[in-house]
Amino acid sequence: MKLDPIDLKILDAIQRDGRITKLALADKVGLSPTPCWMRLRKLEKAGIVSG
Repeated sequence: MKLDPIDLKILDAIQRDGRITKLALADKVGLSPTPCWMRLRKLEKAGIVSG
């Protein structure tokens, strides 16, 4: 799976704060909540993010 800059921002944000809310994560990476949540789910399904 190839990661784009937004995916990398998501990974960086959740590594810094694993308890960040979906709304705060979306704001931090510059997406609206639904696309951000969908990207996070994609990373989880790919096995890049667990838990």
